Amino acid sequence: QVQLVESGGGLVQAGGSLRLSCAASGSILRINVMGWYRQAPGKQRELVAAMTSGGSTNYADSVKGRFTISRDYAKNTMYLQMNSLKPEDTAVYYCNANVQNAADYYIMDYWGTGTLVTVSS
Repeated sequence: QVQLVESGGGLVQAGGSLRLSCAASGSILRINVMGWYRQAPGKQRELVAAMTSGGSTNYADSVKGRFTISRDYAKNTMYLQMNSLKPEDTAVYYCNANVQNAADYYIMDYWGTGTLVTVSS
């Protein structure tokens, strides 16, 4: 079993910054891609940023230049530095990880429970 726990959400004024963290734990042999997704009220969940085990990154156009994804491979932890936040960034942010399980070698996607980011205007 693998668990993902997000932290770092909260309320911030427009133009401010927040740093989200996602810690993975459990029966982990290898983590492939890790990513951040978000879901605003009444909208579909969308990819915000992702990072492969090799360090390649992918960002949504709406966050390019403002958000930075990073990983601490030794700690199985991922971060999202969010700068110049806008009210439209308000959403629940979810951590996702593609993990090869150490117990049975199966590869599965896991999700965290989400952390709320609210940006006031």
